Amino acid sequence: MTIQQLKYIVALDEERHFARAAEVCMVTQPGLTIQLKNLEEEIGIKIFDRNKVPLTPTVLGIEIINKAKKILREVDEIRDFVINEKNLLEGELKLGIISTLSPYLIPLFIQAMKEVAPKVHFIIKEGYTGHLMRDLETGVIDVAIMATPTGNPNLIEHVVFKEPFVAYLNQTHPMANDEFYEMQPGDKTELLLLHHEYCYNAQLLDICGLKTSDKIKEQFTYDINSIETLKNLVRAHLGFAIIPKLSTLNESGGLFKPFKEPVPVREISLVVSDSFSKKLLLEKMNEAIWNCLPESLKKDFNYKKIRWNDSPYFVKAISKLT
Repeated sequence: MTIQQLKYIVALDEERHFARAAEVCMVTQPGLTIQLKNLEEEIGIKIFDRNKVPLTPTVLGIEIINKAKKILREVDEIRDFVINEKNLLEGELKLGIISTLSPYLIPLFIQAMKEVAPKVHFIIKEGYTGHLMRDLETGVIDVAIMATPTGNPNLIEHVVFKEPFVAYLNQTHPMANDEFYEMQPGDKTELLLLHHEYCYNAQLLDICGLKTSDKIKEQFTYDINSIETLKNLVRAHLGFAIIPKLSTLNESGGLFKPFKEPVPVREISLVVSDSFSKKLLLEKMNEAIWNCLPESLKKDFNYKKIRWNDSPYFVKAISKLT
């Protein structure tokens, strides 16, 4: 029994004529007749008395038609409910965001979302890329703001913007007074990385042309997870860092240098599972993020997107999460 078959018997009851009912249902008359016959055979009851003119429902057929009308009304209610839910700008939304972006974007984003969706309550969770991907698939979070592409076929990515990387140097670095940063021979052993942010580190290794982080900073081992701590290590002349541009917006005198074009960037997207339905809310979030970005990130520039999910370092890192 199908919804379409129920629509056919309701149309037949209203038109009491096979040809007219077929026209209303936009199907051929033989097709409608076959579907009616299939339904009657399935339930073992004749719904219409074909010997009467005009076509007349049987006694049990009248009951079946009435139930079919009720079912079709409920189907329409489900459809209206789904449409309403997709366009509803209220309720609770669990939002995940990578820790290298959260401190700089979330304050701007929340202010922007208060204006366009004041009835939405956001529960925000910082995390690492691998954890956020897993949380999206298991339903722990609804949406993630993260670097893409993820390479995960179960996730849908909506690109919002490209964020350039910049070099963060100390006063004694050979390029401290230059306009742009270029990798120096001695820099590869001075690169500071975050301990757990695998995708971020893989991007930096790609920028620097390194295959592994095993031999970086042999003189000391550190376990830190904050870009702000990286900056302080640089200020203490313990190395240099490559950081996302948003993390420099409130700097007043820090030695951060842009790269020459093509500028290395990371792609930032809103990522959802393939079952996420609140499309209007997703559109509003996309607009809010874009509108709150500084103008320097909205300009067109020649860039080189840094992929991370096909990096050997990423494969090694993900194996630690499983």
